[in-house]
Amino acid sequence: MNQSNKDCGHPNSQAHSDGCGESAPRSSHHTDQMKDNLTKRLNRIEGQIRGVKAMIERDTYCDDVLNQIAAVQSALNGVGKLLLEGHMKSCVIERIQAGESEVIDELLTTVNKLMK
Repeated sequence: MNQSNKDCGHPNSQAHSDGCGESAPRSSHHTDQMKDNLTKRLNRIEGQIRGVKAMIERDTYCDDVLNQIAAVQSALNGVGKLLLEGHMKSCVIERIQAGESEVIDELLTTVNKLMK
């Protein structure tokens, strides 16, 4: 894990060490509505994944399986976009305002991973 030991600056997020010299992940501060939305989306994606597995077990035509995989990837991208938007509008802005410009490099690394 290669994260700094700083938090987002919110009462719900705190930095702490796991005792092994590495910092633990920072906490987010999503609203209950956002958590509900993300959880519902992820539950749907989980069902889609189980469906893909069942399709393979049933020897479903490859093109149909691939189309279902594309739908799963699109759904995961949607979850990522929501999380990224919230992160940029809260933690990133607050850390920049606190003078923590390294958050830009962190964000660029994350966006590059999402775009692979």
